[in-house]
Amino acid sequence: MRPTIRYLHRMSACIVLTFVIAHLTNHLVGLASQQAHREMLVSLRQVYRHPVVEPILLVSFAWQILSGLSLVALGWRTRRGAIEWMQAGSGLALAAFLAVHVSAVLAGRASGLDTDLRFAAAGFHVPNWPFFFTPYYFTAILAVFIHVGAAAYWVRGRGTAGTMGFAVASLSGVLIASAIVLMLAGHVVPLTIEAQYKTLFAP
Repeated sequence: MRPTIRYLHRMSACIVLTFVIAHLTNHLVGLASQQAHREMLVSLRQVYRHPVVEPILLVSFAWQILSGLSLVALGWRTRRGAIEWMQAGSGLALAAFLAVHVSAVLAGRASGLDTDLRFAAAGFHVPNWPFFFTPYYFTAILAVFIHVGAAAYWVRGRGTAGTMGFAVASLSGVLIASAIVLMLAGHVVPLTIEAQYKTLFAP
């Protein structure tokens, strides 16, 4: 059963990773300006909010969470070495983030909010909430790169090349996560966050 779960986990991972790459690229475009982020977002939404594509994407998210948790549980006693444990830890972090973040976005959309950069960044612009959202986003983005790096480690045979691939992916994750968090906090370009977004976090 485990090989089947792992194979299907990898298949859904390809779908999820395609979205994540586009999503993170969209956030990196936000380093130029909020408007640049918005323009790219409008184009991307034509694809991933398509009536055929979006259900496939949501099912892939759900399967990534469930199958990932299953694989962590099944392999708990057989994991050896730091990279294997970091793979499991990053998987757990991603499962938690996906469950919370996707639910929040769907709830925001249901309430009539445009879940664009303003929605993602609002918590950084309300007193006290940056203490939550800074590690929340940083850890999630870094976990993506650690998980991909761990996959590269296995593909390259767990030798020097695999270890180097893991290290490069992890370092890239630190740099990209830092840049995106700084952007969301408004430290790179000015951001306009309307009151209806900030009131989501009002006491």
